[in-house]
Amino acid sequence: MKKLISWNVNGLRAVTGKGNFYSLIEAEHPDVLCLQETKLQAGQITMDLPGYHEYWNYAEKKGYSGTAIFTKEEPLSVSYGIGIEEHDHEGRVITLEYPDYYLITVYVPNAQEQLQRLDYRMTWEDAFLGYLKDLEKKKPVIFCGDLNVAHKEIDLKNPKTNRGHAGFTDEERGKMTVLLENGFTDTWRYFYPDKEGVYSWWSYRFHAREKNAGWRIDYFITSDALRPRLKDALIYTDVYGSDHCPVGLIIE
Repeated sequence: MKKLISWNVNGLRAVTGKGNFYSLIEAEHPDVLCLQETKLQAGQITMDLPGYHEYWNYAEKKGYSGTAIFTKEEPLSVSYGIGIEEHDHEGRVITLEYPDYYLITVYVPNAQEQLQRLDYRMTWEDAFLGYLKDLEKKKPVIFCGDLNVAHKEIDLKNPKTNRGHAGFTDEERGKMTVLLENGFTDTWRYFYPDKEGVYSWWSYRFHAREKNAGWRIDYFITSDALRPRLKDALIYTDVYGSDHCPVGLIIE
């Protein structure tokens, strides 16, 4: 049995400074921890993680984006980005190859205020799905991270007032539907299809977290072929330190 955890830390130095990061590891002992929005460059942090192999993908722009994976089991191979030049400047993807699956951490581009990056986001979605399907020709895929979309109305507190806003546009939700129809499983909904009021991100404004006015935009998604091995999906709503909370997957 393996426990995988993913967390958009919204600045890794800030989260480790608060102590939340190491207390999560001590409490959960994850086999793999995937991070998004590390917001740092090489040499800006030293991790105290004995027993873990570390892999980092930094954005070219300082203090922006970035991903990391810490894993107890050394992978067969590691790759950074998706192999398409226009998408590989922001440190958004790391892929680890294991004997029977690929594991990916991904920080999907945000469509942003006034949807100024929505067109780019649509291009990204198609490219990333193509990347996943190419990997699947060899072995199944597990990918996790901040996908910057609440798929269905059940996945955010206020769907009516947020419709058309970044993360809940018809376009972004449609791309998520296409992804899942292409042979992928949203593991949280696989186990908890009707569970309401469980979110992974809350705005820092309006006391949103206190009121649980959140969005579920952080996911573990797997190739359908892995369904027989899925044991549970987790959302750690009581873990603080970022505007996101960690999410997890237990797999055989």
